[in-house]
Amino acid sequence: MNRLSRAGFTLIELLIVIAIIAILASLVMAAAHSVQTKGARSRAEAEIAAIAAALESYKADIGDYPSNSTIGSSTNLVAALMPTNTPGAKIYFEFKNKFLSNNNYLDPFFNSYNYIYTNGSPNNGTNNYDLWSTAGGSANSNTWIKNW
Repeated sequence: MNRLSRAGFTLIELLIVIAIIAILASLVMAAAHSVQTKGARSRAEAEIAAIAAALESYKADIGDYPSNSTIGSSTNLVAALMPTNTPGAKIYFEFKNKFLSNNNYLDPFFNSYNYIYTNGSPNNGTNNYDLWSTAGGSANSNTWIKNW
């Protein structure tokens, strides 16, 4: 047996294995991000549907949807559907620990849900509202999650 032949890996073999592992890891991370985004989108759709059902229940009891004095904010929506200041008031929707300091309810993308009581705005008819999530802050309204 030759004294110079040694068992082991060459530097090239190690670099190739490391490169393959890095490629596989990047593929797994991309797939995991895609799954997370789809899950967040599904959760936002479900929450918007639940809030819409709560708004219909609110309208059945009160006769109208909550107003919005702050356009693009869900502050009045939270106060109307989950009144904490009035003892014994009916809670229409239980917002789960997702509040910012200004009481905006956060979607799964960590942006606030948006609510506007349109009440006769063009193309909306009377007694209507808009409720949406920008789905990660996208400027493209076609990717938003909305109730209309």
